[in-house]
Amino acid sequence: MKFVIFSGTTEGRRLSHALVQLGGSVTVCVATEYGRAEQGSAPGMTVLSGRMEPPEMAQAASGADLCVDATHPYAIQASQNIRAACGEAGTPLLRLLREESAVPEGAKLFASASEAAEWLKTTQENVLLTTGAKELGVFAPLGGERLYPRVLPLAASLAACEAAGVPGRNILALQGPFSQELNEALIRQYHIRYLVTKDGGRTGGFEEKAAAAHATGITLVLIRRPQDDGLDYESVFNKCREMMGCR
Repeated sequence: MKFVIFSGTTEGRRLSHALVQLGGSVTVCVATEYGRAEQGSAPGMTVLSGRMEPPEMAQAASGADLCVDATHPYAIQASQNIRAACGEAGTPLLRLLREESAVPEGAKLFASASEAAEWLKTTQENVLLTTGAKELGVFAPLGGERLYPRVLPLAASLAACEAAGVPGRNILALQGPFSQELNEALIRQYHIRYLVTKDGGRTGGFEEKAAAAHATGITLVLIRRPQDDGLDYESVFNKCREMMGCR
């Protein structure tokens, strides 16, 4: 049984390793070399790295018994491209979607990073950004001096921080997961007043960030998830097991 998983997430890595252990042939597609390193390897697994356009996705999905979209809940364009590619390749598709988190009391909710940035323009205190390096430019107009982006320790992340005018002393180049205690320590160390986050779910450390914001009395700025339909990990895994004839 041949599976193709578009991954780069904890759930995708977990599913891919579980399926090869059951004897499946799994091709995992990740966008970066960092994703490849995190993915790891195993007998029966092929890992492809590099950003793909829909024709390349269709080629990767062609001939598979099932394709699983295990990309991040906020990767809207990637999911749209995967859906189109599987339609072109004639490959069945399942969307593996993280469970959504409850909205903490007192959180400021916004539909997009740009809306959150517009609201933050009305404030003055320091901002801890935990939304990744890609959207740093949206927050750049707030002034780099008050921004404390927590990004992956990659050259591309540092370049994005520099382009957004963030001074080196403000850059928190760290790889998670992050405990509530570490989040609280960073908030206190850098005199943070606003913590900007997406709902990355339990896997993405959302609960620890929300708890840290509550414990330190700062404002949690939450960018809502885009609407999406999908199945949780156990449901996707069980469907794969059924296809493989496992009990």
